[in-house]
Amino acid sequence: MTASSDSQGAVAGGLARHIPVLGPAAVRFLNVRDGGIYVDATFGGGGYSREILSAAKCRVIGIDRDASAIARGAELARACDGRLLLLQRRFSDLRAVASEGGFDQVDGVVFDLGVSSMQLDDPARGFSFRHDGPLDMRMGDEGPTAGDILAAVSERDLARIIAMLGEERHARSVARALVRQRASTPIRSTRTLAQAVAAVVHARPGTIHPATRTFQALRIFVNDELGELPAGLSAAEHILKPGGRLVVVAFHSLEDRIVKSFLSQRAKPPGSSRHFPQQRAAAPTFRLITKRPIVPDEAEVAANPRARSAKLRAAERTEAAATSAPVAGLLPRLPSISQVMGRGR
Repeated sequence: MTASSDSQGAVAGGLARHIPVLGPAAVRFLNVRDGGIYVDATFGGGGYSREILSAAKCRVIGIDRDASAIARGAELARACDGRLLLLQRRFSDLRAVASEGGFDQVDGVVFDLGVSSMQLDDPARGFSFRHDGPLDMRMGDEGPTAGDILAAVSERDLARIIAMLGEERHARSVARALVRQRASTPIRSTRTLAQAVAAVVHARPGTIHPATRTFQALRIFVNDELGELPAGLSAAEHILKPGGRLVVVAFHSLEDRIVKSFLSQRAKPPGSSRHFPQQRAAAPTFRLITKRPIVPDEAEVAANPRARSAKLRAAERTEAAATSAPVAGLLPRLPSISQVMGRGR
């Protein structure tokens, strides 16, 4: 997520300058150096890539699910004289991305999770209720839209999605109201959805819009964001060199919980099991750099209110071989998109 600025960076050309949340801290924790290879796993407005390229004579592979983000970055890539490679890919594709860029391993990977400012500000993408638009919410160009999900999902599953991914206390009431409304009028626009939620969730003045949590839940579900994140973290573990850095900026408590759990478990020192003393846990693949998350200061939050919930965590890759072992307890139990679309109402 980013904030706009008209200031000029050390790398000229390309899209209008965007200042990434906790950008200087992210670059510092990446330990950017000359000759290094870095992956910006959420290219978005190019903010992190620009800062990394400005910090050293290095190379960056920028990926994004959003074809429009890759297209917007083309001029910046041309201005960087081959130091920036842009690819339309998901987090889970990171191992293939490094190979496609011609590298077995890289020196750093940075994730800036969530929806980008450009996506939020474009009514046609359907991410925000501030302007009326089609209820799409897809970060890429594949799969069902949020409107498709709302037309097919059962009331029970919808309530679970909104409660778990949106942390909405009134999830059952919202789900009941949306299912009742779609029976007479399809919910196909952001305004229709926002008004339907606001009719049953009454927010106090000065608090967030009543539909905020429902929009967040649907966006996360439509894009399988909580499924892609651990897959991306695991892929980063495989492509980082010993001493390489992983930096993650999260804006949602569930995302941050996944990142924290992943790093904690991967950084856990080996030890014997008291039940099976002959078996030892695998050597840690990461060393924690941030014992506690780094958060924006008051000045950054004042300049960009979207930064207020950001948390940065960083870790350094050890010499230990990467593991493919799953990390326990990362994801909430929810139906898949295919299950939702197959069940119907």
